[in-house]
Amino acid sequence: MNFFNFNAMRSLYTLAITALLSVFSLSAQKPIQVFDDSLQIGNSVIPSISVTIPEVDYEKALKTWIRDLQSGTKSKVMTENKQMTIFGAKIKELNPNPINVYSKLENYEGELLLTAAFEIKKDLYIAKSSGEAEYVKAQNYLKTFSKNLYVDLAKSQADAEEKKLKDLQRELSSLENEKTRLQRSIETNNTTIAQEKENIVVQNNELTIVNAELDQNNSELASMEAGTAQKEKMNLIKELEKRKKKALSSIESSENKISKATAEIEKATNEIPRNEKMQEKVREQIQEQEAVYQKFADKLKTIRSY
Repeated sequence: MNFFNFNAMRSLYTLAITALLSVFSLSAQKPIQVFDDSLQIGNSVIPSISVTIPEVDYEKALKTWIRDLQSGTKSKVMTENKQMTIFGAKIKELNPNPINVYSKLENYEGELLLTAAFEIKKDLYIAKSSGEAEYVKAQNYLKTFSKNLYVDLAKSQADAEEKKLKDLQRELSSLENEKTRLQRSIETNNTTIAQEKENIVVQNNELTIVNAELDQNNSELASMEAGTAQKEKMNLIKELEKRKKKALSSIESSENKISKATAEIEKATNEIPRNEKMQEKVREQIQEQEAVYQKFADKLKTIRSY
């Protein structure tokens, strides 16, 4: 294939990528494609291999690629006109000896294209013609590089959606606990009301008895002469007044408790329907989010199988 025809094919490929990007949704995984390509170095055109890197951020992919090329060697990647060159790269997956790598990373609106030429000896590049085994290793090396980046991205997406799901589940659990608290509050306050009503009955009976005794003792006191008997009667009346005051105070306390418990029951009773509506809404959100998360989990699983 001559260079002109190759560039024409590559332009068509670029157009095809752009068209496909408008079809796939964010949650749908995209294929990783590896194909023969070429790089122009000065006036020379050298054989290379290209790999697509779907969805990954350009700067992240570039940083990772440079890091991998420079790993295990003191050589540094040199960049000129977005074309990268490194002499003496140590890539054990391809060759036990240091090799030269010429590469270029391009961005096609959501899909990256990494093109790399591997020079194993002077003017000898990995290609189909240089040996099937080395050619397959180079294809796999680039595909693995793309896959690892894509897996990292898909995992971060799935993790983000899983976090949203767990947040909703926690919110539902909180609402369920709140409903239980409201129901227990109603039960507790109903028990309080019953107990305080019973106390009011007891204290009213006490008042009936005390009032009768007060009337009788006050009547007797009116006809008594001064002396020890009169003092004893006055002390008895004083004790009866204390009992009356205590009973009245207890009745007032019970009435206040009943009033407070009734208000709390009314409040909790009004809160429960609102709580149930919120639970229903959150359950719907959970169901929707479970479907979203599953799409991203399936996407991650599919990419890992590449």
